[in-house]
Amino acid sequence: MLKTLLRRIAPCLAGALMLLSAGSGQAATDTIHHIPGRVFGTEIDIAIYGENQARAEQLGARVLAEFDRLHHKFHAWQPSALTELNDAISRGEPYQSDAEMVDMLRAATALAERSDNLFNPAIGHLIRLWGFQSSDITAHAPTPAEIKRWVDAKPRMSDLRYDGYKISSRNKAVMLDLGGYAKGYALDRAAAILRGEHVRAALVNIGGNVMAIGQPGARPWRVGVRDPRGAGAIAQVALHDNEAIGTSGDYMRYFMNDGKRHPHIIDPRSGDTIDLVASVTIITSGGSDAGTRSDGNSKPLFITGPRGWKEMAKRLGLNEVMLIDADKNVEMTPAMRERMVMSKN
Repeated sequence: MLKTLLRRIAPCLAGALMLLSAGSGQAATDTIHHIPGRVFGTEIDIAIYGENQARAEQLGARVLAEFDRLHHKFHAWQPSALTELNDAISRGEPYQSDAEMVDMLRAATALAERSDNLFNPAIGHLIRLWGFQSSDITAHAPTPAEIKRWVDAKPRMSDLRYDGYKISSRNKAVMLDLGGYAKGYALDRAAAILRGEHVRAALVNIGGNVMAIGQPGARPWRVGVRDPRGAGAIAQVALHDNEAIGTSGDYMRYFMNDGKRHPHIIDPRSGDTIDLVASVTIITSGGSDAGTRSDGNSKPLFITGPRGWKEMAKRLGLNEVMLIDADKNVEMTPAMRERMVMSKN
């Protein structure tokens, strides 16, 4: 999705590192240490400022271990607590979960309802039908009848029922897929860990979903928004403490079939993929869930597309939004325009 600085963080952060360490006599803790990893099927970069290398690596390892835990708990198709829940739903049986899963699903339900169910993690059957529950994306062409079956079943997050930490569903067609939500939640978990350790500043990047903690010296963190139809960044933006930026795009998980692009974002109303939008980038801030909001809230805007995204942004309380359509036309809210520095072509 969104890349931080041309190579998912490194180049621009390398530039920031040069600026931070340019003066003579600076302490070693004024450098930025990068802890890379891979989880959620994507590249991870944890940039930590104000710590020595050993401490930064220790903290990075803690965050990566948390990401690994979440990956195995909420994976949509490999054996996980989420697949166990989906299996129980398909059998019409309750599932004994825990507080974390219940809280996460309740929050996702609230977003689904605010977005008229355009954000709908309950459509896992449609996601699987299009071939996106796989690490290797290949062309799929589901029949209209197959699509109609799962659209007409109307799976909704509101179908879920809770009895303490026991989860059930009144609709067996519900199959949960949190691929458009879990990375944002992971950002919030990373921020909680690093703040709990009193880290001065950090920038956490999960495949382009980015959370800023503190400020690395005199200047804020700066990230780049990927050009969805070219190399490098189309714009740059400064990120301040407890701000997160997330992008939904059609250029990472997609396939081409008969000249048409099919990205992984599906319209629950039609059951079809969306080909009118190249990317939607939003900035969220404040509270303990800025990361989660930066992930989930971009999907309804992507689905409503060029005609409806502004109204949806208002409904969701999003002030900083940039949409690039399939023809590379760029639209922004006034607040986002004030912050974005567009790259020169």
